[in-house]
Amino acid sequence: MTTLAPGRGDSTGTRSALAGLNPVAKLGASLVLALVLVLTIDWVSAGVALACELVLFLWAGLTLRVFLVRTALVWIAAPAAGLTTLLYGQAAGVVHWSFGLVLVTDGSIELAVATVLRVLAIGLPAVVLFITIDPTDLADGLGQVVKLPARFVLGGLAGLRMVGLFLDDWRALELARRARGIGDSGAIRRFFNQAFALLVLSIRRGSKLATAMEARGFGAPIQRTWARESTFGAREYGLMAIGLAIALLAVTVSVMTGHWNFVLA
Repeated sequence: MTTLAPGRGDSTGTRSALAGLNPVAKLGASLVLALVLVLTIDWVSAGVALACELVLFLWAGLTLRVFLVRTALVWIAAPAAGLTTLLYGQAAGVVHWSFGLVLVTDGSIELAVATVLRVLAIGLPAVVLFITIDPTDLADGLGQVVKLPARFVLGGLAGLRMVGLFLDDWRALELARRARGIGDSGAIRRFFNQAFALLVLSIRRGSKLATAMEARGFGAPIQRTWARESTFGAREYGLMAIGLAIALLAVTVSVMTGHWNFVLA
């Protein structure tokens, strides 16, 4: 099986400051931030959280190139979401421009800014924390720290490590079709044909993997032992505390400035 990461504990290819932390702590810190920020749509709370996160990213051990490449989708999605909100968001205040269903007002502008900042504040730390997670370390943490069922954890780990084979299989299928003279025309038809072939190949490989794991005792109903101990110590609690502190600071500043906008209210 192939791995998703070139080095143990760090999928960036470099040793970052976050690589040695338990993946459960990384998931917990990003989840705390996300849960708090989705409760409100205002630019103050999202802006405060994003400012704190950008400062902390300097100590993540990631180069600027790695950071920009891995978070590229977030930087693209945030303005796209903001533009949609700007054009079709809730109308309030002075109308600046209107055309058909499009209505740009003071309210839609403020809501668009808040949407962009909130997407960045939620997405960037999640990506930064996730790219330093090794799948095996994550499985160890989920099984030993969170106490999830071993069969579920190991099955997920096996499936995750097989994802890296999809690209190789796709390339092999493409070369095979071209060698047979049927892969040089009809891009759309070729795509769907290859996708179906890849689906069949994946099902067959998954069935073989499931049989092999079952034969090796991975599905035994007894208490499972783990080859490596997954520890959760002071550093992990510190990361969780940092995530909680940023969330609380963002909420406090938003409430004190009168910008808190509870989405469920």
